[in-house]
Amino acid sequence: MATFLYKLGRLAFRRRHFAALIWVALLTLAGVGAASAPVAGSSSFSIPGTEAQKAFDLLESRFPGMSADGATARVVFKAPAGEKMADKDNKAAVEKAVKVLGTGSEVTSVTDPFKVHAVSKDGTIAYASVRYEVSGMELKDASKDALKAAAQDARHSGLTVEVGGDALQATPETGSSEVIGIAIAAVVLVITFGSLIAAGLPLLTALIGVGIGVSTITALASVLDLGSTTSTLAMMIGLAVGIDYALFIVSRYRAELAEGREREEAAGRAVGTAGSAVVFAGLTVVIALVGLSVVNIPMLTKMGVAAAGTVAIAVLIALTMVPALLGYVGRRVQPAGQKSKLLGGGRAAKKQGRPNMGTRWASFVVRRPLAVLLLGVIGLGAAAVPAASLQLGLPDDGSQPVSTTQRRAYDLLSEGFGPGFNGPLMVVVDAKASDAPKTAFSTVHDEIKDMKGVVSVSPAAPNKAGDTAMITVIPDSKPSSVTTEDLVHTIRGAGAGIKADTDATVLVTGSTAMNIDFSQKLNDALIPYLALVVGLAFLLLIVVFRSILVPLKAALGFLLSVTAALGAVVAVFQWGWLSGLMGVEETGPIMSMMPIFMVGVVFGLAMDYEVFLVTRMREAFVHGEKPGQAIVTGFKHGARVVTAAAVIMIAVFSGFIGSSESMIKMIGFGLAIAVFFDAFVVRMALVPAVLALLGKRAWWLPRWLDRALPNVDVEGEGLRALDEKTGDGDHDRKLVGV
Repeated sequence: MATFLYKLGRLAFRRRHFAALIWVALLTLAGVGAASAPVAGSSSFSIPGTEAQKAFDLLESRFPGMSADGATARVVFKAPAGEKMADKDNKAAVEKAVKVLGTGSEVTSVTDPFKVHAVSKDGTIAYASVRYEVSGMELKDASKDALKAAAQDARHSGLTVEVGGDALQATPETGSSEVIGIAIAAVVLVITFGSLIAAGLPLLTALIGVGIGVSTITALASVLDLGSTTSTLAMMIGLAVGIDYALFIVSRYRAELAEGREREEAAGRAVGTAGSAVVFAGLTVVIALVGLSVVNIPMLTKMGVAAAGTVAIAVLIALTMVPALLGYVGRRVQPAGQKSKLLGGGRAAKKQGRPNMGTRWASFVVRRPLAVLLLGVIGLGAAAVPAASLQLGLPDDGSQPVSTTQRRAYDLLSEGFGPGFNGPLMVVVDAKASDAPKTAFSTVHDEIKDMKGVVSVSPAAPNKAGDTAMITVIPDSKPSSVTTEDLVHTIRGAGAGIKADTDATVLVTGSTAMNIDFSQKLNDALIPYLALVVGLAFLLLIVVFRSILVPLKAALGFLLSVTAALGAVVAVFQWGWLSGLMGVEETGPIMSMMPIFMVGVVFGLAMDYEVFLVTRMREAFVHGEKPGQAIVTGFKHGARVVTAAAVIMIAVFSGFIGSSESMIKMIGFGLAIAVFFDAFVVRMALVPAVLALLGKRAWWLPRWLDRALPNVDVEGEGLRALDEKTGDGDHDRKLVGV
């Protein structure tokens, strides 16, 4: 592989006009496609194979025209202190608002609270339900404005009016902190390279890669049903790995220049050596992201595949466009160790003979491996403690900031109708096989009414054919509580007996039941997903490192870092520690998809640093250095660059903490803290400590397996052979690793 990539790097450097033109053309094509594509709505949410989804699908077929996936709004009214909603003026204001709400072009139905008995027992709170024919993201601005205007007009009469539901759903905003993250990345690059030109190359290529990836997602969003979250996550991951991969290539290029090579040759060597590590690191990320498809949740699969595509683009750009741009900038990118005078070049020259920080740190770890190992494991274990109290759920209006009208509407409904009113259960009775459907409907109604934890049960509402009915159940506890989850299981458990007596099938759905099924499906898929992703990556790393214990150590280190990161997420978003600093206005359960998504993404990113750092150690060991010295050599050439790459990735991920979307905010924080734990604790401390304790055993591989494995030549042995063939071997150049 090293020889092939070496030739590719030289070709891209030599034919730089052609290479640059291809990528610019792809960016232009993707941009035109994105600009001309229809505006995509929110991605449809489905959970194949679950009872809640089966019930939802049944409603779609048996109750045609009900727009089950359309946006909804609950306009909640509260009378002034000392008054009732039934008072003449208050009632007139509500009826006027209902009449205005019903005139919207996209409205399918509006309920009058006085006709459907949607008034609280104390008579102070009432609500009107509005249903639309399209989803919240597809709703026209005119419809949203009309909804807000109707609420505002009712407020003028003295009523407190708030609007809940997803009709006012807005596209998430990332805020200015994303730009700050990129700015921090730029500063780190300048410090690392000591040159504005060299620092600009990784940023430029990463932005081009992300531009192509995100524009392609936008162009295909309507066709493939991709939501806005998909492109945001692809941008987050693509930007981080894009900068890192280009950083490693440019760093290796400068190292090759320092060894006295010509610029075209240095570009080829950089792509042949660091590029090999980039390919395998990118493969681990792609495997982890595409592996999300085993969960069998379409939304999660699309997010993973889209992000994986952006990572693949980042790899290709690092291998082709980076050497092409190096050809354009020429001598403005200086050899390693040479910095501009404005950035401390004079001081750097004076310190040339002094061991760098990476060398000093690695030497310390090699001398005291057991102490470093114990300290690192204990520290990560302490950070992981909050993960033991992890509570999973999906966000609803109750998790919104108290400053939003959706949250205030949620609180008013809880006040007037009880905490369970915001999460009603929809029981679907399929009596098509029953001889007496009405009897079956009545049996289900009476059975549920007597269950513990039920506040009220609506009469069965049959369809036109009379073979299917809907029953709304209001629990006595809030949607995210364990009590409500137990009630769902109780109703489902009673379904078997009802079917035996009446031949009717009972299914439970609704947002609360969907959340429960979603969380359960993710929990069930976590172990198979871990086995698949870690197993495939383990095999890949065996091929790369030609060792059994090194990949095993890499996987165990990942488990430590991801568990510690989950603990930090629980501490901030569930317990509320430092929540103000992170902009978390409301704590609550952790997003159901957070653990499995973090496992996938963090595993791929963790293997990036493992490949980049340990490959150089193996290279030194293979070329005759003792195990301890090989560790020091790896850190001498790789610690500075890996540290810069980790800081950049943390900065990019942290930039998304400013998003208005709670899932993006949580994932941004989780990935940032996970990279911090993995890069600076696991890879920089635990990895050298374990390797120092293992010694030569770390690089052991059975002979039969060594013969069976393909030789991918990540260390660049093929390039050494090329040196000897061309006579360059007499120069005794050691390939400087990243």
